[in-house]
Amino acid sequence: MADARFRAVRWNPPPPSRPVPRRSDPRTLPPLRRIPLPGEGPEHLALGASGEIVVGLADGRIVSVPPDATDAGQARLLADTGGRPLGIERYGDDAFVVCDAERGLLRVAASPGPGVEVLCDTVGGDRLTFCSNAAVAGDGTIYFTQSSQRFGLARYKADLLEHTGTGRVLRYRDGAVDVLLDGLHFANGVVVSPDEQSLVVADMGGYRLVRLWLTGPMAGTSQTLVGELPGFPDNLTITDDGLVWVGMASPRDALLDWLLPRPPWLRSLLAATPQRLLPGPKDLAWALAVDQSGEVVHDLRGWQVGYRGVTAARQDGDRLYLGSLTERAVAVLDLPKTHG
Repeated sequence: MADARFRAVRWNPPPPSRPVPRRSDPRTLPPLRRIPLPGEGPEHLALGASGEIVVGLADGRIVSVPPDATDAGQARLLADTGGRPLGIERYGDDAFVVCDAERGLLRVAASPGPGVEVLCDTVGGDRLTFCSNAAVAGDGTIYFTQSSQRFGLARYKADLLEHTGTGRVLRYRDGAVDVLLDGLHFANGVVVSPDEQSLVVADMGGYRLVRLWLTGPMAGTSQTLVGELPGFPDNLTITDDGLVWVGMASPRDALLDWLLPRPPWLRSLLAATPQRLLPGPKDLAWALAVDQSGEVVHDLRGWQVGYRGVTAARQDGDRLYLGSLTERAVAVLDLPKTHG
């Protein structure tokens, strides 16, 4: 684990370009149904070859569940990472790539068994902490994020408070790892564009989505795709036509925005507070979808709808599945035809 002493940096948060969600806002989220799980924390989700939903749970288990499941007993155990699985993506037809916050970048077989292979647990000789989210290119290259080099999942709020910007994007190819982008304020979701010329990355603490160019005249450079978001963008998924779904974990916190540009010692008092006593997820389910130009296509949200703290949204046809760091279920809803 990296040095966990708190050393905050001043930062001026940009004003949100869209209104921060309020409880009085009209609901735009369609009715949802809960798909029960045998544990909590389906922080991200993938779809298996037969349409089953595959998630990692807080206790380390990777399970699959039918999309029409009505009982947690219908879940099937695929593996146990022995850590805390977060991001999960298909890796060919017979495996998944799993970002484990404690164990690093893993390969997990799609069939039940003990097969958990560690692909990467060090970067440049340092232990890979807080491996967060991954995307797989057509040639098998894996792009993945490290949310923080300073704190682990158990103290993720301290990283947002400190704001030192140690998040980064890495590439795993042919057994080697290299750093493509650093200086992100809590790097989170990542997807590969349909033409594989760029990545889109969630800069969670920066309230923005970043495009990182992989090829062409701008290769190696990055730019803001969507900035000044009114909340915290978490995991990302992408459709075949390039629509990027964003799990919005929470609206912006007015106290945090007030503290960030002020003397760091104020935040050090808050950082010393046990994480369980700090503000938790709001009772809001929220997901955005943006196109490749950064325009918002869907803004789906609802207060007190029986699901909260959405960390992932994945589209499958006319359905949208939602994941959460704290819920004991995946949520599913039917997408509206259009909504902005």
